[in-house]
Amino acid sequence: MRIAVIEYDKCKPKKCSYQCQSFCPGVRMGEETVVIDEDTKKPVISETLCSGCGICIHKCPFGAVHIVNLPEELSEPVHQFGPNSFRLYRLPMPKEKTVLGIIGPNGVGKTTAIKVLSGEIIPNLGQFDEMAALLGQMVQNVSEAERLQKYDEISRYFRGSELQNYFEKMSEGRLKVVTKPQYVDKIPKIVTGTVEEVIGKVDDRNMGDELFKRLGMENVRERELNDLSGGELQRLAIMAAIVRDSDVYYFDEPSSYLDIYQRLNVARSIRELSKEKTVIVIEHDLAVLDYLSDYVHLLYGKPAVYGIVSSPMGVRVGINTYLQGYLKDENVRFRQDEIRFILRRPKEWASDDELLAYPELKKEYPNFKLDIDPGCVYRGEVVSIVGPNATGKSTFVKMIAGVEEPDDGEIQTGIEISYKPQYIKRDFDGTVRDLVFTVAGKDMYESWYKTEIMSPLQLEPLLDNYVRELSGGELQRTAIATCLSRKADLFLLDEPSAYLDVEQRLSTAKMIRRRMEKEETTAIVVEHDLVTTDYVSDRSIVFSGKPSVHGHASAPMPLRRGMNDFLSKLDITFRRDSENGRPRANKRDSQLDRKQKDIGEYYYADIR
Repeated sequence: MRIAVIEYDKCKPKKCSYQCQSFCPGVRMGEETVVIDEDTKKPVISETLCSGCGICIHKCPFGAVHIVNLPEELSEPVHQFGPNSFRLYRLPMPKEKTVLGIIGPNGVGKTTAIKVLSGEIIPNLGQFDEMAALLGQMVQNVSEAERLQKYDEISRYFRGSELQNYFEKMSEGRLKVVTKPQYVDKIPKIVTGTVEEVIGKVDDRNMGDELFKRLGMENVRERELNDLSGGELQRLAIMAAIVRDSDVYYFDEPSSYLDIYQRLNVARSIRELSKEKTVIVIEHDLAVLDYLSDYVHLLYGKPAVYGIVSSPMGVRVGINTYLQGYLKDENVRFRQDEIRFILRRPKEWASDDELLAYPELKKEYPNFKLDIDPGCVYRGEVVSIVGPNATGKSTFVKMIAGVEEPDDGEIQTGIEISYKPQYIKRDFDGTVRDLVFTVAGKDMYESWYKTEIMSPLQLEPLLDNYVRELSGGELQRTAIATCLSRKADLFLLDEPSAYLDVEQRLSTAKMIRRRMEKEETTAIVVEHDLVTTDYVSDRSIVFSGKPSVHGHASAPMPLRRGMNDFLSKLDITFRRDSENGRPRANKRDSQLDRKQKDIGEYYYADIR
């Protein structure tokens, strides 16, 4: 089965004179494999006539055309947005009183699957017409009679599976669904009022006061939504979902913007909810996903082209299968290389290896005070910074970068520093290619640069896109590339995993490690994803204190000691998976959790 997909946001036919049509052998022979739609004035590829020669893919100057062969067994998709557009095969299967985790790369249909299951999109089973494709089959654009007819077809399509009963309930109005959206930054544009007012309007379960305390939102009760940070908006959205009375709850990337302490509190709240409700979670933080899920579905495919939902698996087996890149039951390899975590012995450095030493530092603002213990970093190492939000991590990095000046103490570097900030601005008028070239110069076209930077960051497809039009993940990868392209001794990266999926996070971490070791340069990385922290770090700096009031930074210490200190404050223990060495959070009060706490080993105790 052959499918053709055109990414119309990339397709610019006026700039390329319809090269996908001009070079198509079918069109030249009069078969009209590629035609130009009279209404949209854009190309449409006939999937029945397309021979899969691949000429249009290579001739498209914008990388907008994809021709993919799929197994016939997949039959028709559950949903397709239109001709030559993304299609989703199969759906996750919700189960009562459990947490279903969904894991997969960006762009393969995770959010689309949630929209279908929540009733926001009515799946068309691949049978679309032009108007329906234009409207996206959104529920508000479909009459009641059409909606009932569609759901009757869907129920028959899923006959014999758990989804048949699910969609029958949905069509009859017997299924209440609540969704926590992915992009919480849009909430203030839609909802107005204070935090307490917003929660009070939807608190059907009388849980508002309890969640205010559990999620650390007491101090923002009277604050207007426009004045909230990203992390506060995220917790508000999660609270607003949990307090509503519903049958099924969907959480799309609930850990974004949150520090590890907040992530675990959210995970515990979601698990409490699952004791009486059905919960589905999309999550890129493997430690959080492992901690809160009962079972998982993998989504794989080609971003922006197609996505396939796997069969349900136990959470450990599912995550390990995802890291392995091979679905044994379906005999499908969806990634070339397996991801493994290697337990590294602590490095030892001589005094000659010292790159930067700093004294005790202090910084004060009207409502916040930061104290930093003296320390030093060495050549060829990666130092991670971990700790709660609003305790001064970004401020410390800014002081090293020279963006902020300490009030007490002085940092004398005498070295070249490259800095990627936490919040990235879209203030460059050109394309990604233009931006990277201004930093990397001719190195951009060298083979080593493509291997070491472009390929791990999947940057090549973005080169002709304008910086102002990039998504959050695309902008993050571009910022990391520009930071690492500079000739520097010390690289400072503030939250490089934000907006990235699991594969992109681990690929970026591996790239940073390899670059620091190979060139004997140093990186300091602020990170909230503990799996990424474990994958990239040699040593760690632990921040503590009272958020927005006082922060304290330790000196750099060996990773195991630093993480043991940090996790003891969080009251959570970790172990390594015996199959691939990845960090796994122990369930609270489990036998292993209690045993590790008894001996004071919160981070990878050697217990069988």
